[in-house]
Amino acid sequence: MTVHRLEAQTYYYTFGPHEPALRIRSGDTVVAETRDAFGYDTQRNPLPDALKQQSPGTSLRESNPLVGPVYVEEAKAGDLLAVHIRRIRLNRDFALSRQNSYFGSLTGEAPGHRLLYNPPVPMIWYEWQLDLARNIGVLELPNSRLKRVEVPLQPFIGSIGVAPRFGRVEIALTPGEYGGNMDCPDAGEGATLYLPVWVDGAYLLFGDVHALQGDGEVNGVALEVTAEVTLDIEVRQGVEAEWPRLEDATHIMVAGSTRPLDDCVRLAQLELLRWLVDEYGFQREEAWQLNAQVGSMRIGNVVDPMYTVVAKFPKAYLP
Repeated sequence: MTVHRLEAQTYYYTFGPHEPALRIRSGDTVVAETRDAFGYDTQRNPLPDALKQQSPGTSLRESNPLVGPVYVEEAKAGDLLAVHIRRIRLNRDFALSRQNSYFGSLTGEAPGHRLLYNPPVPMIWYEWQLDLARNIGVLELPNSRLKRVEVPLQPFIGSIGVAPRFGRVEIALTPGEYGGNMDCPDAGEGATLYLPVWVDGAYLLFGDVHALQGDGEVNGVALEVTAEVTLDIEVRQGVEAEWPRLEDATHIMVAGSTRPLDDCVRLAQLELLRWLVDEYGFQREEAWQLNAQVGSMRIGNVVDPMYTVVAKFPKAYLP
């Protein structure tokens, strides 16, 4: 096993088979510092133009700058890439969030898709103070009866994925069968993310660390932070998947991303059912019956170009 320190020379705004920033072998470890979703570093310095992905002749949406790609030598199309999230170390004492114009679960529209007659909601920035020693986020609420709130932090990687299938390139703001901006709080320290490999080498990219986020990321923005991320990466051969899978100490999970939201549920549940049958020896209808009684679901996001639902099955009921 080799430990690689990745120093980003380019931050990408898209998932795709870009020029690799690093080449590794299965079993290696990657350590990298990420910028926040707005491009700010630990000192609130913006991302210099020289470090931004460029696409001559067009513009890119500058959200969720990604570190990578990491090219995994043994990864072939049809394999599964296991990404063990060993550590997420927050490395600044504040997090940024905001209410966005034309973006969020209650606006009904997004930039370039003006659907409402009424004016947009105003953009309002919020700054949370982070007490990293106590793992606490603090928000001042000067206009509310509750003047101050303290909440426990739950850091996770908001956007992580590989190159998409069919030669596509997708923006860092959207999720899909390649992973991407799933905004799933379960993708935290100690979890393993299993990503289907669609392109030889996998081309893993990641960023957009959140210190905390509620289900759905309903206003469009979490507690956006910078972090040092440590990932152990290995290739699983002979295991097929159509959608990203996750595993932690208590559950196996599948993330399905599309629109509308009910199709996200179908995608996630069908892939979870396939997992239970193929790898854990359940009879299909019996697995569906058991899952209907003990399974759970959460919404990763309802604001991005594609929504995400995560279907969860408790490990306590696995053989």
